[in-house]
Amino acid sequence: MFVKAPRPGSVKTRLGLGPEPECGAYKRLVEAVLSPLRAFKEVELRFTPADAEREVQPWLREGWRASVQGEGDLGERLNRAFADAFASGAKRVAIIGSDCPYLRAEDIQSAWAELESCDVVLGPAEDGGYWLIGLRENQPELFANMAWSSNQVFGETVARAKRLGLKTFLLRTLSDVDTREDWERFIASAAGHDRPPHQAPTED
Repeated sequence: MFVKAPRPGSVKTRLGLGPEPECGAYKRLVEAVLSPLRAFKEVELRFTPADAEREVQPWLREGWRASVQGEGDLGERLNRAFADAFASGAKRVAIIGSDCPYLRAEDIQSAWAELESCDVVLGPAEDGGYWLIGLRENQPELFANMAWSSNQVFGETVARAKRLGLKTFLLRTLSDVDTREDWERFIASAAGHDRPPHQAPTED
């Protein structure tokens, strides 16, 4: 799981709530994402910036570990995380961010199961990105020269996977929380007033 240090003024600034409330919102989102991960033992928190280890310690559970994301754009950091995991002996690796509070333990379990027979597993996000990417061997071509933070990321990733001949499985589509509207919908959903839209899994 990729996380940031919960520092006012550096997280969730697009919410437009002010530095302290935005930091509080980020902490709540992280806790929401962490909740279903408690069912898993092999979890690593990849944090940024490099001096944030002490700040992410409260999020660790027994048996979990933390390590720095390192330098570079998101693609370089994702590629590094996958490369490190596979170099340590992992056979299947899934990475999620801290922006999608709607995921469930079943989503992670589905990704894990599909990686037995698929090369790539993606969890599409409504904004055109993805909330999960899973691989069973490193695929640097999926991350290089990508227009990160655009609505083209998911589509371009799928297209690259096809060109590489990689069997790809798509999980359900979920919403990230990036804007004030996203945040208000999440608060309503958490209160039981709304449910995030999603679509059934499809295989490509």
